[in-house]
Amino acid sequence: MSEAPLPAIRSLPSWLLGRAAARGRTLVAEALAEEDMRMWHHVVLSAVRDLGPVAQADLGRGIGLDPKDLVGILDDLQSADLVLREPDPRDRRKNAVSLTPRGARLLKRCEKAARAANDELLAPLSAAEREQFTGMLRRISGADG
Repeated sequence: MSEAPLPAIRSLPSWLLGRAAARGRTLVAEALAEEDMRMWHHVVLSAVRDLGPVAQADLGRGIGLDPKDLVGILDDLQSADLVLREPDPRDRRKNAVSLTPRGARLLKRCEKAARAANDELLAPLSAAEREQFTGMLRRISGADG
């Protein structure tokens, strides 16, 4: 009987990155849950802050989220008074999304919680190792540049 291939698989960088990413997502999701926020809601809130006011369609394309999913998230965020959807002054057929003051305050708390979760994820690394590791991740993820 041959040995299971797990040692070979578990030594692959893709396996290790997947495990680290899953742990990171869990830590961030738990931290955001303390603020009553979900991951995609946080992504949308952050993108609205960075891009807003932004056309709803442009927002969805910018973060790679299906329009139907985006509508549901925006409905949630608007009902919680975190974003505002109004007719886009440049094109009244489109909705422009902007952050409310309450949304901005919550986003600050969520960003602090997400940073703390990432600090926990990278706690075994020194500051220099964290910087080097993050740089390597940027290069292999295609996010560098």
